[in-house]
This record gives sequence, C-alpha cells and structure tokens, in this order.
Amino acid sequence: MKRSLLILLVLALALFAAPYYLSASLLNAAIQMLIAVLFATAFNVLAGQGGMLSFGHSAYFAIGTFATIHAMNAVEGMGLLPTPLLPLIGALGGCLLGLVAGWFSTQRSGVYFSMITLALAELLHALAPHLKDVFGGEGGVSAMRMPAWGFDFGDSIQVYYMTLAWVLLAVALLFYFTRTPLGRLCNGLRENTNRLRFLGYNVHTLRVLVFTVSATFTGLAGGLQALNNEAANYVLFDMTLSTQAVLNSYIGGIGSFFGPAMGAAVMSFFGYAVSDMTRSWLLYQGIIFVLVMMFLPAGLFSIVQWWHRGRERHSMATRFAFLLGWLAGILVAGAGVVFGVELLERILGQDYQARLGAGGDWPAVTVFGQDWLPGAATTWLLPVALILIGTAITVGLTRKWHAINEE
Repeated sequence: MKRSLLILLVLALALFAAPYYLSASLLNAAIQMLIAVLFATAFNVLAGQGGMLSFGHSAYFAIGTFATIHAMNAVEGMGLLPTPLLPLIGALGGCLLGLVAGWFSTQRSGVYFSMITLALAELLHALAPHLKDVFGGEGGVSAMRMPAWGFDFGDSIQVYYMTLAWVLLAVALLFYFTRTPLGRLCNGLRENTNRLRFLGYNVHTLRVLVFTVSATFTGLAGGLQALNNEAANYVLFDMTLSTQAVLNSYIGGIGSFFGPAMGAAVMSFFGYAVSDMTRSWLLYQGIIFVLVMMFLPAGLFSIVQWWHRGRERHSMATRFAFLLGWLAGILVAGAGVVFGVELLERILGQDYQARLGAGGDWPAVTVFGQDWLPGAATTWLLPVALILIGTAITVGLTRKWHAINEE
C-alpha cells in the first residue's frame, strides 16, 4: 500500500512539473490526455464497476461542454461563475441528463442497455444540428476564458494546472466513491443482481444512481474541454468519442480502477505522436486493441498487477529480465507490422497506382528512408521474418515463465 501511494505521489509530482519540460504542443496534448483520463475513469465507474456498458457516453461529455460554454457567455460574457469553477456547470449538465437518460436506460440490462444508450446518444446527435440556439449549428458555439482569482488564463500553462487540479480531485472522489457502500454495491450490480434483489435492494434505483454519478463526472470532463478549446460543436455527440472511451478503457483494463486512466493516457499520447507520422494511425490503434483483447484481456494495467503479484515468488531481477524480453519481442514483431502496413499503404495509395504502367515493373517505394521493390521477395520476407522472430521471443518467454511458476 505504501509503495502504491509513493508511486502515485511521484506521478503527481511529474504531472505538476510537466510545463517545465514539455513544449507548447506537448502541453496541449497533456491537457487532452488529462481530460481523456477523467472521461475514461468516469466511464469505468459505470462499465467496469457497475457492469453497464454504455455506447453513448459522448452525450454527457458533449452536454457538459455546451453547458460550460453557455455559462462562460452568461452575464454579458463575464461568466456565470469564476473561470476555475465553470466545470461545475458541465458536471451539473451531465448530472441532469444522466438522471433522465439513466432512468430509461437502466430499465434493461446487458446488450439491451447498451443499445438504449446508443439510441439516446444518436437521438441527440440527430437533433443537435437543428437546435441552433443551443448548439450553434455548423459553426458551433464559442466563448472566452475570463480572468479570475488573479489569473488571466491566457496561456496553456494556467489552463493545464487548472485542468490537472480538477482531474486529480475528480479521480480522487471517484476512487472514494468506489469505497463507499454504494460503490461497493456496484460490484453486486456487475456480478449478481438477483442476489441484490433477494437482499432487499432496489436494483433499478442503484443503477440510476451509478449512471448519474458516471454522467456527472463525464460532464465535468466536458466542462474542462470547453475551457481548453473555448468552443464546442455538435460533432461532440458523434459516436467516435464514445468509441474512444470504450477502447481506452478496455485497452487499459476495465477490471481495475486505474486501468482505464492508464489506457486513456497511453492512447492519447499514442494518437498525438503517431498521427503526424502516418495516415494509418487509426489502423494501428485498432491492431493494438485486437492484440490486447486477444493476449492481454485484463488490459495494460494487468502488467502492473503481474509485477506486484510476482514479488513474493520471484526476484526483481527475474521479473525485470522477463519484462525486457517480452518488450523486445513485442518491439521486433511491431516493427514488422509497421513495415508491412506502411508498405501496403504506399502501394495501395492513389499516387502510386497512377504511376503503374500497363504490365510494367512496379516502381520502388520509399519506406523509412529506403527504397523497396514491391515485386521483390526480400521486401516481403523482411516484415514476415520480424513478425515471426518477435512472436517466437514472446511465446518462448511466456512458456518459460509458466514453467518456472509450475516448478
């Protein structure tokens, strides 16, 4: 427990020091990462803790964003509240919509619940363009951050620290919520609702309460998004945002509290770093999701749990050696996948297809600064060999690890 608290303290200090070692663009990416962390953590309270998988959680994020934007424009543009407190309006918007939508959605469970949440989100997405007074139509709604409490909030550093303070507070409150009696009952909703009914609990009321808590903190994340971008568009209601929350949560590990936060942080920076390098970055994100679900179904956070569980049976040197070996195997296989994807992306591109002559030789393709002939067997043997070698390393180490544990 003490070691975990120490790790969290070090992480918090690193986040507080971020503006001193990050560039302006990376600092903006860090703000988006923090918002994604809060969104994924709030989503996890509903899906991971309560066992209710929502496909339309972007609705509460969007409502929180628009509510905050309108609060920023209230009172002749001076703001309904001081700028640092405006995310509370987003939380209130998410809470009210979550209370209404949750009452309807939680009438059913399982896949029916998921479909209802999807339908409600799509309904708002369809209505938003027509409600121009509220959502601004194609142009959206914009606002400006006003000075408050001695800060002008004119640069990214002040916005970053305001976002960080809200995210740390909100995550702490959500963690405390999971330790309350209602939070403990979330596990019962996920595992066995019939037993809760037998014990005398109103399952529908419990589901509505958990849904509302999740929507409230999702709206808070939307409020932070409004303060960061100073604008909002009805595109926020699109399914893309909901899908991103689901992917981030499952990649990080929906079975643990901090797993979705880890997944959101990793995938946010992954998208920022890779999107400027290749047009196929969404494909890589999909590949990562598929591989994690197949070979690491508990998510990336299970690596941290594996490390802690192995303390009693294996030395740190042994665990570290296996971890480095697995990482090396994954990197080698990943290099093969990246090479193959980039090669195919260039070959199938319109520019390259236009260069192909009728029945002529295929021109060379430049990948990673080198020219490769698509018609040469060695060009395709390289990615295949890298994938096979990386897979062999990873599988061999996994079998050896299981053998050591059996002994």
